[in-house]
Amino acid sequence: MAGFASLLSAAVLALAVGTAFHGGALARCEDFAPQPKPQNTFPQDVGRTFDRIVDDGWIEFAVYADFRPWSWEERGKAQGVDVEIGRVIAAELGVEPRFRLVQAGENLDADLLNYVWKGAVVGGRVSDVMLHVPYDSLLTCRIEQVVFTGQYATEAIAIAYRADAYPEKGPTAPFFRFDPVAVENDSISDFYLTSLIGPVDKIHRFRSTLLAVDALAAGETKAAMGPRGELQAGAALHADAGIRIHEPPFVGFSRGRWTIGVGVNFQHRDLAYAVDAAIEAALADGRIAAIFAKNGLTFEPPTR
Repeated sequence: MAGFASLLSAAVLALAVGTAFHGGALARCEDFAPQPKPQNTFPQDVGRTFDRIVDDGWIEFAVYADFRPWSWEERGKAQGVDVEIGRVIAAELGVEPRFRLVQAGENLDADLLNYVWKGAVVGGRVSDVMLHVPYDSLLTCRIEQVVFTGQYATEAIAIAYRADAYPEKGPTAPFFRFDPVAVENDSISDFYLTSLIGPVDKIHRFRSTLLAVDALAAGETKAAMGPRGELQAGAALHADAGIRIHEPPFVGFSRGRWTIGVGVNFQHRDLAYAVDAAIEAALADGRIAAIFAKNGLTFEPPTR
């Protein structure tokens, strides 16, 4: 992914996916001190109310730029699975969908601050809803200014490989002590392999998972490791390369799968409830599963 997905995998997934659960659900927030609430902010910095969205007749979704298969721009229009899910939400709410393609910051906290609850320092503004926000129970404790809701899918780490390199069985992570593997630089896959097998020269790093799959298809490596959806999107661009994808066990990987949802400003909980209800309806009647099937992706229902 040209510039963005590397930051998403490294900053967002390393934060939200790599966090292990500790302790019981009732005590999960006991070690977190409450954060200061934003005060004296201008109205444009805290987003629109649900009533105003309905009155205005449109809703704006923040989606990551250049992030196939989830969201990207093509011929001046936003495309991708997250964009289609945004359209479903808007239809349920009876408003027009608008999409704002945004760049990832250094971490998830920065993205949520810039696009959900405050806005960037220079020329910043928030959007009504941010899509593709990884959900983690501990995030709800640590980032109080955001309502994490609307879980619509489960993503997982997987391995793509060339069938001619592994004709009998797909590789597991220990194979990459000896066989070259492509990963997105500073991504959770990069961190995992480096911690498991050390900084060996068999780990080939690229700016995005999509470019890692390009390298795999070109024969530069025997495999690529990354989020399943991104691997599937990359493999679809190289249909004749004989690429297969599987999800083997990952030793010592505490959180190899995670839930994808949305983020909404904590001041607009009625909007968050409405968006969650829209997603729940689309999950129940199969519309979200159909979006994944249409885009050639595995759909794994979320834990809600």
